[in-house]
Formats: sequence, structure tokens, C-alpha cells
Amino acid sequence: MPRQLASIQRIADIQPIAGADLIALAKVKGWQVVVKKNEYQAGDLTIYCEIDSLLPVREEFEFLRKSSYKSYDNVEGFRLRTIKLRGQLSQGLLLPLSTLQGKMDADALNGLQEGDDVTDILGVVKYEPPISAALSGIIKGEFPGFIPKTDEERVQNLSAQYEGLKEQRFYVTEKLDGASVTYYYRDGGFGVCSRNLELVESHSNSLWLAAYALGLPEKIGSFGNIALQGELVGEKVQGNPYRIQGQKVYFFNAFHIDTQRYFTYDELTALCRELGLLTVPVISDDFALPETIDAMLLYAEGKSMVHGPADREGVVVRSHDRKVSFKAISNNFLLKHEN
Repeated sequence: MPRQLASIQRIADIQPIAGADLIALAKVKGWQVVVKKNEYQAGDLTIYCEIDSLLPVREEFEFLRKSSYKSYDNVEGFRLRTIKLRGQLSQGLLLPLSTLQGKMDADALNGLQEGDDVTDILGVVKYEPPISAALSGIIKGEFPGFIPKTDEERVQNLSAQYEGLKEQRFYVTEKLDGASVTYYYRDGGFGVCSRNLELVESHSNSLWLAAYALGLPEKIGSFGNIALQGELVGEKVQGNPYRIQGQKVYFFNAFHIDTQRYFTYDELTALCRELGLLTVPVISDDFALPETIDAMLLYAEGKSMVHGPADREGVVVRSHDRKVSFKAISNNFLLKHEN
């Protein structure tokens, strides 16, 4: 399911900010956003735009130009990121429903309900930072439709489900700061994909070079039609925060293509052992969710298990049967490393 970058949400609460006369703190789902004082009230329906949104260059968004304008690879827009204002974390943007006037008919506008997706109506897309030529490669086609993409839901979007999830046990892995890669074997063919695209075979592309180094074209076909998903880290990737010589792939998913199901935790670890592949660092294999989403976000803070001095980007939480999964990104990491 495409990510809802802009959606209709109800403000759960608004609190004053000590020493601030002009701004207040609004709570939407598990997120908090700094807003103008008295602009909104608790219970109001608004448009909530998440961090990582890239809003189009239009007159109604020009107020973001000074703080948020980005231009890269013939793309321009206003990027929403994690910031601090008056010592308060602010993630995303609230807009009045009137922003949609003229973009949809009156009946549709009056019928909007909490949770409705308005991403496409507003022309919002996900911000994708530019990547090096060694990672981007030559495009073969779109990401295969028979494999799920690797973008996990953020815990802040699970406020309605979080209490019920506490009944389950999970395993927790470190979320690594690298380049997403998917390797697959299907009906005699081997393929390599970046986060969003399938790539032509190449002896200069880092994702393909890692496949050769690991012997994946020869190895994974013996397990049938499957996909392996991981994170490429090391030299020339995100500034190499883990100080790795060369490059490595740490795997976190295996997927049965024919039956359309993920390998369980035990199946994944057994497969990687048999193939001699690294898995992402496991922080806990028997994890109970903390009381609140805020506590889960605090748990995401810390140092990397790959390279201790490096900040942990966050954690990924999955049930052993792989029916539930989500990520919690370290807010400290976002404040330090988003640009």
C-alpha cells in the first residue's frame, strides 16, 4: 500500500509551549507538530503531511520556501523534515481543510473523513535524496509487483492499533543507514532492485557487485522462487557511518514469491546461516512493547551494534510469524542526520 504522506487526521490534543506566546504543540496520531497558537483546536479535522513529504511548488505552500525548499535531479519542492522549535520536536505540517478547495468538488470536500488519503490530490510525493551513480545503476523497469517493497510503517501511525499489539511478542533488529536492496530468483531468472526500481545487470553497480561477491545468482535459486531483502552499507554509502572497509549487505527479509508470504524469523535466520549471509543485528528476540509510543521511540535511540560510535538510525519491530512489522526511527538521529 502506498504511504499516506498527506491524510485527513483529527487533532487529539493541543498543549501550550512554555515561554512561547505565538506557537503551541499539537498531537496527531503518534506525532507532534508545532502550530500557530489558536489556529487549531483539539478535535479539529486537518490535513496532516508527514515528514519525508515533498510538497509541490505552488502558491499555497510558498510560506515553506525559506525553511524547506529543495531542488535536485530536475525535481523541486518543499521538503518536510524533523525540526525543533522552542525546544519542542516538530514532525510534519498541519494544513486547514480549505487547502483542498478548488482541488475537489464541494460534496467530496464536505464528505472527508478521518484517515482519508489526499496525497495525490495535493501533489505530494516522497522525498528521495539523490543517490550516487554507483548505486542508482541503469533502470530495467519498475520494482517487481510480485515482491513487497521494504518501507515499513512508522510506529507513530499505529496509535489506534498500538494497545492491541501489546499482547504479542516480537523480535527487534537495528535499522541500518544504508541503501535498500532486493535480490530475487523467479522461474530461472535472477534480478536486482534498488528501493524503487529494477536494475540492468552491471559490473559497475554496487548492488550487482555485492550479488556477485555473495554468489547470490547461483545460490538462491536452489530455494525456489524467493526474494532476499537487505541493506547495503559501507564505503560510498551514506558517508559510511559504520567505518566498514568495502561494502556489506545485512539481510532482514526473505519472501516466498509463489506463496506470497515472508519467511518467519526462524526460517530467515536458518536460510542466512545456510547461505553464509549476514543478518541485521538482532537487539532482542523476545520483545514486549513498552507502554506508550513515546517510550517505543526512546527505545529506538542508542548506538549501532555494527559500529559502536555511530548513532543507531532506529529499530524495526516484527512478530516472529511476520504478520506484524513496523519501525521506530530515532528522533535524535533525524535531527542530526536529515539535511
